[in-house]
Amino acid sequence: MPAKLNHEDRMRLMKFVCSFVWADMKVRDEEKSFVAKLMKKLDLNNADKAQVAKWLEVPPRAEEVDPAQVPHEHRKLFLDTARGLIAADGEIAEEERENLELLEQLLR
Repeated sequence: MPAKLNHEDRMRLMKFVCSFVWADMKVRDEEKSFVAKLMKKLDLNNADKAQVAKWLEVPPRAEEVDPAQVPHEHRKLFLDTARGLIAADGEIAEEERENLELLEQLLR
């Protein structure tokens, strides 16, 4: 996956993931674990990891999470990653489901 995404797209993916973490207003340990594994998989540097940690404390602003900015070739990856995150804690909240449905519609 890291070879497919440039730095900007890696951080864009992390913004989306962190926004989904906050969908139900509860940041669960399982979600944090998912984020940590994804950061490792994406081979983020320390500054990027620090930024992601901030997004887990305070969600990214809505205007920073714009589906129109997701490159077409990465849309499936973004959707699959969002699905993985919302399933990470074994419980899919209504807000998470709604956000995923909206993201799917916007990325079509």
